Amino acid sequence: MNRRRFLALSSIVAAGRLPGKERLDIKSIDRARILKAADRYIGEPPVTITSAQSPRSTGGKHDYFSEGDYWWPDPKNSDGPYIQRDGMSNPDNFNTHRQALMRLSVQMPALSAAWLITKQRRYADHAAAHLRAWFVNEETRMNPSLQYAQAIHGRFTGRGTGIIDTIHLVEVIRAASVLETLPNAERAGLHRWLSAYLDWMTTSKNGIEERDAKNNHGTCWVMQAAEFARFTGNAKLTEFCRDRYKTVLVPNQIAADGSFPQELRRTKPYGYCLFNLDAMATICQTLSTPSDNLFVDMQKAMEFMYPFIADKKKWPYPPDVMYFKDWPVRQPSLLFAGLALGKPEYIALWRTLDPDPTVEEIIRNVPIRQPALWIS
Repeated sequence: MNRRRFLALSSIVAAGRLPGKERLDIKSIDRARILKAADRYIGEPPVTITSAQSPRSTGGKHDYFSEGDYWWPDPKNSDGPYIQRDGMSNPDNFNTHRQALMRLSVQMPALSAAWLITKQRRYADHAAAHLRAWFVNEETRMNPSLQYAQAIHGRFTGRGTGIIDTIHLVEVIRAASVLETLPNAERAGLHRWLSAYLDWMTTSKNGIEERDAKNNHGTCWVMQAAEFARFTGNAKLTEFCRDRYKTVLVPNQIAADGSFPQELRRTKPYGYCLFNLDAMATICQTLSTPSDNLFVDMQKAMEFMYPFIADKKKWPYPPDVMYFKDWPVRQPSLLFAGLALGKPEYIALWRTLDPDPTVEEIIRNVPIRQPALWIS
C-alpha cells in the first residue's frame, strides 16, 4: 500500500470508527460524481442493439450477439475454426452489442441516481427513455434471450457462457426500482421482458449450462436471477437463488482459506477473484434479510481478498496477463460487506479507490457503479 492511500485509509477509519448504514451517507459522498455524469448523459439518446448487426450473427435484428473474448483465428488454418488464447481478448471480435449494453448500464443508473438525490423529473424521464427503447419499443427493443451471445467462429453460434453479458442489466433493474415516476406502460413492459428472460434463463439449454457453471459464471447467473426475480416478484425463484448461494456457490467455490480456486487457476486470477467477490456480495445485498445475513457465509472470501485490494504488491499469485495494473477500483464488495459485517476498514478502503474507471475491460467487470441505488 502506498503512503498516500495508507494515510487516507487511516484517517477515514479514525474518523468513522464503526460506520454503519446510519453513519454513511452514500448520496452525499457520491452527489457530485452522480450529477456530473447525469448532466453529461441527459443529452445523449438511448442506443440499443438494433443500431448495429454483425454479418456473423445467425440471429435477427433484435437478437443480442457477441463473440467469445479469448478466441482467435488459427494461424495454421486461417479459414478454420477459431482457437482459444485464454485471458487474451481479441479486439477484432464483434463487441458492439456488448458496448451498447454497457453504455446502458453506465448511463441509465446514473440518471436514476440523479433523480433519487434531486427529484428533478428530467433525470427520471431520460432514464425511462432508455428502458422504453431497450425493453418496450417494438422497433428498438432487444429480444429476451441471449441465444447468440459469445459465439465462436466456426464452432458455436452462441453459448451458455454468453449469459454473463447481461450482468450489466442488474444495476439497470435496481435503478428502475427507484423511478417512482416510471409510466405504468414502461413498468409493465419491463416486467414482461424480465419475466420472459427469466423463463429463458431457467429453462433453456444455455441457461441451465450457465447456472451449473462452477466458477464466476455460475455466480453471475444467480446474481442476475436474484435481482430480476426481486423486481418481478418471483418469490419461488428468489428462494431458489438464496438456497443455491448457500448450498452450491459458497461450499463449492470458496476454499477453506477463503480463496476462489476456480478463479486463481485462470490467466487473470486477480481480476477474476475481484469479479467473483463483487458478484457474490451483490447476491448478498439483494437477498439478505434482517434475519438472514448472507454476508456471513462469504466472510472468509472477503478476509482473503481484502489485504490484496489494500496492497496489490502482496498478491502471491501470478499477475494477470492483461489489465493487472488497472485493478483494483472501487469494488462494491468492500462497501456492501463492510456495512453488513461491521468492517470499517473495508469502507475506508472503498472510499480511497477510483469510482469511475475508464478502461473498458474494468468497466465491463464492475457492473455495480451507483451504490446510492443499493444503500438506503
